[in-house]
Amino acid sequence: MKAIGATAILAVLAAAGVSAQTGNQTQAARPSTGGQAQQQPALPAINRDVLHVQVILDSLGFGPGVLNGKRTALLANALRGFQETRGLRVTGEADAATLRALYPYRAKRPTIEVEIDPASVAGPFVPQIPKDYAEQAKLDRMAYSSPLEKLAERFHTTPEVLVALNGAGTPVTPGTRITVPNTVPRSRAYPADATPEWRATLASLNVDASAPKAERIVVSKSDKVLRAYDGAGRLIGQYSATIGSASDPLPLGNWKVLHVSPNPDWKMNPAILKSVSDKKKAEIIPPGPNNAVGVVWIDLSREHYGIHGTANPEKIGMTESNGCVRLTNWDAARVALMVKSGTPVIFEA
Repeated sequence: MKAIGATAILAVLAAAGVSAQTGNQTQAARPSTGGQAQQQPALPAINRDVLHVQVILDSLGFGPGVLNGKRTALLANALRGFQETRGLRVTGEADAATLRALYPYRAKRPTIEVEIDPASVAGPFVPQIPKDYAEQAKLDRMAYSSPLEKLAERFHTTPEVLVALNGAGTPVTPGTRITVPNTVPRSRAYPADATPEWRATLASLNVDASAPKAERIVVSKSDKVLRAYDGAGRLIGQYSATIGSASDPLPLGNWKVLHVSPNPDWKMNPAILKSVSDKKKAEIIPPGPNNAVGVVWIDLSREHYGIHGTANPEKIGMTESNGCVRLTNWDAARVALMVKSGTPVIFEA
């Protein structure tokens, strides 16, 4: 892998005492149509300065959601968590003091160039995931819809961002070199007792094996975040989450982790899902990153409740859940490495 050249944005901005919110924006050039211009959907503008802050926070365990170079509520959550751990004024902004605290991590560039290898775009794929649960249950796997979606999850982003970074005509095939958000982990030395399939999932999501162990998990309904603390009560990780709904509220109280189930199937039971008609039949939805609980289910002592992944990382913090705590697949997998059976989990307002 080769780092993409970029200005040392954090150094310049911190020295100038200004925010990273006014950085450069880039947008992918579109391939020529060879004739009359055709109307195409606008690709997202990528603010590399903001992306740099997102990438650093993501690598430190303060998940800003999808890495997209945008100032979002999820990025503000991540900044608040980082600021708390550094004893800074908690603003949720990339202010001068925060940029100075991020400065030592500036070597983690916002993007890198990688060569697509065969494994990273290998199927099987399900181009059209059916909406009907009975039809989903007939599938062998709730797989990614395309090689582009699989690559996007690997680099903690969306297909739209990858297209914006590389151009709409870039082939997603082995041997092609593409620019991606820099999510390469420090370590892939995953637990020795992890199954080969789970290790492959962790690696495919660029989950850092060096994630610290949590002695306590706190889920805040009002802040829409999951926080992890060590034995000394220090915040060691924070992840934006989708938490319950009006019809299925988060069950406040003290619970604990029972077990972690990697790559689980999902038991769709209308009797406990208020968003599903009672006329529907219960179904077993097969495993895969695009099933309702994503790549991992962290089962809790409150029956039917857990912490899990999602098929729609771009909607984290913006939609509702069936009462559980929903994270991006990569954040859920990281939290799964941080907890064990018996880890206390506190749901608070």
